[in-house]
Amino acid sequence: MLRYLIAGGAGFIGVNAADQYARAGHTVTILDNFSRRGTDVNADWLLKRHPKVRVVRADIRKDHQILAAEAAQCDVLLHLAAQVAVTTSVSDPRLDFEINALGSFNILDAARRAPKPPIVLYSSTNKVYGGMEDVRVVEKNGRYVYETLPLGCSEAQTLDFHSPYGCSKGSADQYVRDFSRIYGLRTVVFRQSCIYGPHQFGIEDQGWVAWFTLRSLFNQPVTIYGDGKQVRDVLYVDDLIGAYTAAVAHIDRAAGRIYNTGGSAANILSLLDLVALLEKISGAKMNCSFGDWRPGDQRVYISDVRRAQSEIGWSPTTSPAAGIGKMRDWMIENKELIRGIYQS
Repeated sequence: MLRYLIAGGAGFIGVNAADQYARAGHTVTILDNFSRRGTDVNADWLLKRHPKVRVVRADIRKDHQILAAEAAQCDVLLHLAAQVAVTTSVSDPRLDFEINALGSFNILDAARRAPKPPIVLYSSTNKVYGGMEDVRVVEKNGRYVYETLPLGCSEAQTLDFHSPYGCSKGSADQYVRDFSRIYGLRTVVFRQSCIYGPHQFGIEDQGWVAWFTLRSLFNQPVTIYGDGKQVRDVLYVDDLIGAYTAAVAHIDRAAGRIYNTGGSAANILSLLDLVALLEKISGAKMNCSFGDWRPGDQRVYISDVRRAQSEIGWSPTTSPAAGIGKMRDWMIENKELIRGIYQS
């Protein structure tokens, strides 16, 4: 059994990971500053299921002694703590930098100074690839697709950070990689794409699958920015946690590596596809309007996940229809709780 420390552990991905690890018999500590909406609710749910989970209230930007103490007593440090919205990074780039770049450096530094440095898993983003202007996009069957990348974008794609968010996450992405090369820290970077699932309190600027699902469930209007044909590969949260687990199991091979971690070309959705799926599930039309394209919005992003498949034996298994159905069922079961969070 392993000792897990999850930074950002009261967030959407963190609480799902903590639940899985605790059910598997591992020792789990979550560390969070509880600044995001819904984190208190997530932590309460987790502790009711797993009273032995430790909760540490701390801020990765400044609580150096706490980070050092916790990093010294874990085997795996899963770093999920982040500012996650591009729009927020534009309006407050200093906050975005301090959380995503400086905070990540603080975690890495604590890990490398530990008497027995833990494995560090880092939640990066496909935004490190930027707009991918060198890759031609065409329209096919009502969606935008890559003209010459049928399996999606690989890790060999040139990095091109766009937006303060792309810069801060990209900086941390490269620091995590380099701490493996320079200090021998066993790190793994996951460049994630459109993760969704239970306990996700999506907003218009981040977590679009959850946001559209919530708007459908509560019969509320939703705005589609652009023409709705833009495409992403979507990944159910349990599949993402499976990638983390696979990397730890194969850490001798995975240490120092970077993996694209998305739904792959087999699990893509356009915004219009998602609307159609939600209307089919609910039996009701959604109230959709259209707005201008948002600056920097990629028409396509699809992850090529073959490196993760070949090196750690991981690939996504949950279809969008199945995963969104599970997430929607969770939302229905917690409808009043969710309503209270969004009205607070």
